[in-house]
Amino acid sequence: MNTGSSTSAYQEPQVLLHVVNRVAIISLNRPKALNSLSHSMVRELARLVELCRQDENIVALVLRGNGEKGFCAGGDVRELYQSASAGDGKWEDFFVDEYRLDYALHVFPKPVVALMEGITMGGGMGLAQAADLRVVTGRTRMSMPETKIGFLPDVGATRFLNAMSMEFALYVGLTGVSLSGPDALRLRLADVCVPSSWLTTFEERLNRMPTDGDLIEALRTVFEPPGNIVPHAPIESYAPLVSRHFDRNSPLERIIGSLLKALESGPSREVRQWLQTTIETLRANSPTMLYVTREALLRGRHKSLAESFRTELSIVHRAIEDGDFREGVRALLIDKDNRPRWAPATLHEVRRERVQQFLTCPWRRDAHPLADLGAELVTA
Repeated sequence: MNTGSSTSAYQEPQVLLHVVNRVAIISLNRPKALNSLSHSMVRELARLVELCRQDENIVALVLRGNGEKGFCAGGDVRELYQSASAGDGKWEDFFVDEYRLDYALHVFPKPVVALMEGITMGGGMGLAQAADLRVVTGRTRMSMPETKIGFLPDVGATRFLNAMSMEFALYVGLTGVSLSGPDALRLRLADVCVPSSWLTTFEERLNRMPTDGDLIEALRTVFEPPGNIVPHAPIESYAPLVSRHFDRNSPLERIIGSLLKALESGPSREVRQWLQTTIETLRANSPTMLYVTREALLRGRHKSLAESFRTELSIVHRAIEDGDFREGVRALLIDKDNRPRWAPATLHEVRRERVQQFLTCPWRRDAHPLADLGAELVTA
């Protein structure tokens, strides 16, 4: 079987699929855009995932990105911005389809492997965190930077970021910090960290892999070299700082106040740099979405996967319809003046009622676009 997304005669398919030894390999093939996801790619991925689910000859699935720079840099934000600005509602269809795709991968009945080589952000994390075996390398640069553009960490992040401690979930979700491969392993966002060179020949090993017995263990043997040694995780050095300052019981102003107080105490050069960067990042991000993200992460710890996706879609709806999303994208990606006019402009001005509005579903329960998500678990 060898197939790809439908394109014109002059354009290479943006999603490719081929099979090696009964294992389907789906490749994101938009390397010049760091494999960012257009709506057509999301739909094609969903079609291929369903095809693999139904095909009895397929025993496992591997997700990878073509090119040398990244697995997937997330959703095509420019496409979403254009839709939101035009008021055509197509942006909502994108998120509904994307969340359904991510959910389908989470409940996929066969082992899924994600190769997070290079840049892996946003929507790329949504795909990869659904995998049973999440592979990173020394070249991995992983992040959920959505608060920088007036958005929230979505695609299931309100659940999968909670695999780590609450303090680290808040730090990663609020700041959008970039994580290395070893960092991801340390924070339970990856299962295996390997040298990049090892992945260049994985299909040769896959071709020799036994397809009966324990498939997860067999796949791990394919993707992890014998005697693998994982480099030190840089984020480990800052673990005490994250635990101290990103207290789950602290509102955002108190978190920043704690960071500022530590900065005044004459820390070492390395700690000072971390404190300054963290403070500047929090102050630059959308105040409203910082509060909304904090609350969503705290609540996500107690929600099912399906409930998390429904909550995220509700927040996304508010963020795009009357939130900071369009202004954030304009400032950072369209006009590139890096001077977003957040509304409100400061954390102090964010009203609790405004935060609660974002967390309130804009649809009746039975009319939610993802109302049926999780129904298969009830009827199974």
